[in-house]
Amino acid sequence: MDLTVVAYVIYLLISVALTIWVARTLSRNGRIFLADVLQGNEKLADAVNHLLVVGFYLVNLGFVALYLKAADAVADARGLFEALSVKIGVVLLVLGVMHLGNVYVLNKIRRRGVMEREQIPPVPPQGWTGPGGQGPWAAPAAGPARA
Repeated sequence: MDLTVVAYVIYLLISVALTIWVARTLSRNGRIFLADVLQGNEKLADAVNHLLVVGFYLVNLGFVALYLKAADAVADARGLFEALSVKIGVVLLVLGVMHLGNVYVLNKIRRRGVMEREQIPPVPPQGWTGPGGQGPWAAPAAGPARA
Protein backbone atom coordinates (compact mmCIF):
# COMPACT_ATOMS: atom_id res chain seq x y z
CA MET A 1 0.00 0.00 0.00
CA ASP A 2 1.22 3.47 -0.87
CA LEU A 3 2.35 5.59 2.14
CA THR A 4 0.28 8.50 0.84
CA VAL A 5 -2.87 6.42 1.22
CA VAL A 6 -1.75 5.41 4.73
CA ALA A 7 -1.29 9.10 5.54
CA TYR A 8 -4.80 9.83 4.23
CA VAL A 9 -6.36 7.08 6.37
CA ILE A 10 -4.51 8.12 9.53
CA TYR A 11 -5.30 11.80 8.88
CA LEU A 12 -9.00 11.07 8.43
CA LEU A 13 -9.21 8.85 11.52
CA ILE A 14 -7.46 11.37 13.76
CA SER A 15 -9.21 14.44 12.34
CA VAL A 16 -12.71 12.96 12.49
CA ALA A 17 -12.10 11.62 16.02
CA LEU A 18 -10.80 15.03 17.18
CA THR A 19 -13.76 16.81 15.59
CA ILE A 20 -16.25 14.49 17.30
CA TRP A 21 -14.49 14.79 20.66
CA VAL A 22 -14.33 18.60 20.51
CA ALA A 23 -17.98 18.86 19.38
CA ARG A 24 -19.20 16.62 22.21
CA THR A 25 -17.10 18.43 24.80
CA LEU A 26 -18.29 21.84 23.65
CA SER A 27 -21.89 20.64 23.48
CA ARG A 28 -21.86 19.15 26.96
CA ASN A 29 -20.13 22.07 28.64
CA GLY A 30 -21.58 24.81 26.46
CA ARG A 31 -25.18 23.90 27.30
CA ILE A 32 -24.90 25.57 30.71
CA PHE A 33 -23.48 28.71 29.12
CA LEU A 34 -26.26 28.75 26.52
CA ALA A 35 -28.93 28.40 29.21
CA ASP A 36 -27.47 31.48 30.91
CA VAL A 37 -27.27 33.40 27.63
CA LEU A 38 -30.88 32.53 26.86
CA GLN A 39 -32.08 33.51 30.35
CA GLY A 40 -32.81 29.99 31.58
CA ASN A 41 -34.88 28.82 28.61
CA GLU A 42 -33.72 25.17 28.65
CA LYS A 43 -35.60 24.04 25.53
CA LEU A 44 -34.22 26.91 23.48
CA ALA A 45 -30.73 26.30 24.89
CA ASP A 46 -30.91 22.64 23.84
CA ALA A 47 -32.13 23.57 20.35
CA VAL A 48 -29.42 26.22 19.83
CA ASN A 49 -26.81 23.82 21.23
CA HIS A 50 -27.85 21.14 18.73
CA LEU A 51 -27.77 23.61 15.83
CA LEU A 52 -24.31 24.79 16.84
CA VAL A 53 -23.05 21.19 16.98
CA VAL A 54 -24.46 20.40 13.53
CA GLY A 55 -22.86 23.55 12.09
CA PHE A 56 -19.59 22.72 13.83
CA TYR A 57 -19.58 19.24 12.27
CA LEU A 58 -20.43 20.55 8.82
CA VAL A 59 -17.74 23.22 8.77
CA ASN A 60 -14.98 21.14 10.33
CA LEU A 61 -15.61 17.88 8.52
CA GLY A 62 -15.94 19.82 5.28
CA PHE A 63 -12.58 21.42 5.95
CA VAL A 64 -11.04 18.03 6.80
CA ALA A 65 -12.32 16.62 3.51
CA LEU A 66 -11.10 19.58 1.45
CA TYR A 67 -7.69 19.53 3.14
CA LEU A 68 -7.17 15.82 2.48
CA LYS A 69 -5.12 16.06 -0.70
CA ALA A 70 -1.37 16.01 -0.14
CA ALA A 71 0.84 18.25 -2.27
CA ASP A 72 3.65 15.69 -2.51
CA ALA A 73 3.65 11.93 -2.38
CA VAL A 74 4.82 10.44 0.93
CA ALA A 75 8.00 8.47 0.33
CA ASP A 76 9.08 7.27 3.77
CA ALA A 77 8.08 7.16 7.45
CA ARG A 78 9.59 10.59 8.09
CA GLY A 79 7.51 12.11 5.29
CA LEU A 80 4.44 10.37 6.69
CA PHE A 81 4.91 11.96 10.12
CA GLU A 82 5.67 15.38 8.66
CA ALA A 83 2.61 15.32 6.42
CA LEU A 84 0.39 14.17 9.29
CA SER A 85 1.76 16.75 11.72
CA VAL A 86 1.07 19.61 9.33
CA LYS A 87 -2.41 18.41 8.41
CA ILE A 88 -3.51 17.56 11.95
CA GLY A 89 -1.97 20.79 13.28
CA VAL A 90 -4.00 22.84 10.82
CA VAL A 91 -7.16 20.91 11.72
CA LEU A 92 -6.53 21.60 15.42
CA LEU A 93 -6.04 25.30 14.70
CA VAL A 94 -9.30 25.42 12.73
CA LEU A 95 -11.13 23.64 15.57
CA GLY A 96 -9.71 26.16 18.04
CA VAL A 97 -10.65 29.16 15.90
CA MET A 98 -14.18 27.80 15.46
CA HIS A 99 -14.49 27.36 19.22
CA LEU A 100 -13.22 30.86 19.96
CA GLY A 101 -15.59 32.30 17.36
CA ASN A 102 -18.57 30.54 18.95
CA VAL A 103 -17.60 31.71 22.43
CA TYR A 104 -17.11 35.29 21.21
CA VAL A 105 -20.54 35.45 19.56
CA LEU A 106 -22.29 33.83 22.53
CA ASN A 107 -20.53 36.18 24.94
CA LYS A 108 -21.74 39.17 22.92
CA ILE A 109 -25.30 37.82 23.09
CA ARG A 110 -24.92 37.19 26.83
CA ARG A 111 -23.64 40.72 27.48
CA ARG A 112 -26.57 42.19 25.59
CA GLY A 113 -28.98 40.15 27.72
CA VAL A 114 -27.26 41.22 30.93
CA MET A 115 -27.41 44.87 29.89
CA GLU A 116 -31.13 44.60 29.12
CA ARG A 117 -31.78 42.97 32.50
CA GLU A 118 -29.85 45.71 34.31
CA GLN A 119 -31.94 48.48 32.72
CA ILE A 120 -35.12 47.25 34.43
CA PRO A 121 -35.19 48.20 38.12
CA PRO A 122 -35.66 45.17 40.37
CA VAL A 123 -38.24 46.94 42.59
CA PRO A 124 -40.39 50.00 41.98
CA PRO A 125 -38.93 53.26 43.29
CA GLN A 126 -39.84 53.92 46.92
CA GLY A 127 -41.40 57.20 48.09
CA TRP A 128 -42.48 58.31 44.66
CA THR A 129 -46.14 59.18 44.34
CA GLY A 130 -46.30 60.15 40.72
CA PRO A 131 -47.26 63.41 39.02
CA GLY A 132 -49.00 66.15 40.87
CA GLY A 133 -46.19 67.48 43.03
CA GLN A 134 -47.11 65.37 46.07
CA GLY A 135 -43.80 63.52 46.44
CA PRO A 136 -41.20 64.08 49.16
CA TRP A 137 -39.25 66.43 46.88
CA ALA A 138 -42.16 68.64 45.98
CA ALA A 139 -42.03 72.31 46.94
CA PRO A 140 -43.93 73.15 50.11
CA ALA A 141 -47.52 74.17 49.56
CA ALA A 142 -48.23 77.91 49.88
CA GLY A 143 -50.08 78.66 53.11
CA PRO A 144 -52.71 81.37 53.74
CA ALA A 145 -51.51 84.89 52.98
CA ARG A 146 -50.74 87.09 56.03
CA ALA A 147 -51.34 90.74 56.08
